[in-house]
Amino acid sequence: MQFVPAPALTTSPVRPRPRTALVASADRSFRQRITETLSGLRWQVREVEGGAQAWAEAEAAAPEAIIVDSWLPDLEMNEFLREFRGSFPNVDVVTAHGETELNAPRGPYRQELLYALRRSQDSDTAVWNAAPMLSEANAIPARRASLPALPSTLTEQVSATANLVGGSVSLPGSVSISGKTVPIRSAAPAVGPSAFPPERLPELVGKDPCMLEVSRRVRLVAPRMAPVLIEGPTGSGKELVAEALHRLSARSRKPFVAINCAAIPEALLEAELFGHTRGAFTGAVQGRVGRIEAADGGTLFLDEIGEMPLALQSKLLRFVECGELQRVGDNETVKVDVRIIAATHRHLAQQTQTGAFRADLYYRLAVFLIRTPALAEHPGDLSVLVDHFLARLGREAPVKRIEPAALSKLAAHDWPGNVRELEHVLERAVILAGDEPVVSSREIDFGLDIN
Repeated sequence: MQFVPAPALTTSPVRPRPRTALVASADRSFRQRITETLSGLRWQVREVEGGAQAWAEAEAAAPEAIIVDSWLPDLEMNEFLREFRGSFPNVDVVTAHGETELNAPRGPYRQELLYALRRSQDSDTAVWNAAPMLSEANAIPARRASLPALPSTLTEQVSATANLVGGSVSLPGSVSISGKTVPIRSAAPAVGPSAFPPERLPELVGKDPCMLEVSRRVRLVAPRMAPVLIEGPTGSGKELVAEALHRLSARSRKPFVAINCAAIPEALLEAELFGHTRGAFTGAVQGRVGRIEAADGGTLFLDEIGEMPLALQSKLLRFVECGELQRVGDNETVKVDVRIIAATHRHLAQQTQTGAFRADLYYRLAVFLIRTPALAEHPGDLSVLVDHFLARLGREAPVKRIEPAALSKLAAHDWPGNVRELEHVLERAVILAGDEPVVSSREIDFGLDIN
């Protein structure tokens, strides 16, 4: 009897199911940038334009993660996120800000998602640059202007998408998806500033529309890597805006390094910015890391950038372009990752015309413009600011009140020093009031009558 060996069993390796991610955004370029990066990391990506479509895809594809843009054309963002997390608790939800709820589950691939998000934001161009120059009536955020036209009625659009998951439009302004009622936007997104509900940042005190516009712009650009130029008169709160940009960014846990370009002598400014080696110049007894390198991973704030000498502007331009710096007295280059925020009380665009500021550097820094208004432009906020500063001055002592005559005296002032001058005038008044609980008009001293 001849023994015939059984044929060898061949087993093919079991390939794991590719990780699936949803990218929900009405901005096609945003979706494409996320998809390109995640595909390179071996993700399977499904792109959707709105919240209802994202819900349908989530039920059909069982994704591991979803990246949601900061705005959806059909559903209210907060309501959508709350309902989505409740219905899909195992899906890792990342917003365009890179944020998630404190107690929300974090998927094992969160870092890859955040990396793709950062790459997409780093690729943004200077489309926001023109927005500050438009009037309130015709201002259209460039990103929204690039969106495809919506159907004649938004309810029709959401209803068609909801049918994919057995949903229906139940009430005007809401859509029923898998038994959940989620509010929808009743009309196409408004053009101009009204498209984004104005929310005042805690750093920026004031309810005037011009102050709310500053807060709106900060919220829009903070999550991105785009350089920001802040223009405004002295004392109008430019550094507060820079700090808010850093606080709301993905770099908030990294250093925020500020340097006043007008406060450091020209001969020392280069070494202060770029650092120096030992013996690089007289008095350099040891090497030192510059402010730019100290901000690695975080934000560099260049205050009064308009005062920077032209010779140093060219060296800064080189760093802005390639992200590499060379310490004074060193031949080696150092790679540094910082986000640059610059501020000035001058009109840099005009200075480029006269040659006082390099035009190529200006266009590198002014990718996104924010203008801080003078106090004279929002006088209605005077009483709010007064209460704010008196409360702050009263942290270590009883808070003083201000009598109407003193407030009227403040309102009649021109405020050339803006909010900073108001703060100093009130501090002086509190000191002059001594133990009195009320600040009277006698204590309001603008420092103009001193001989």
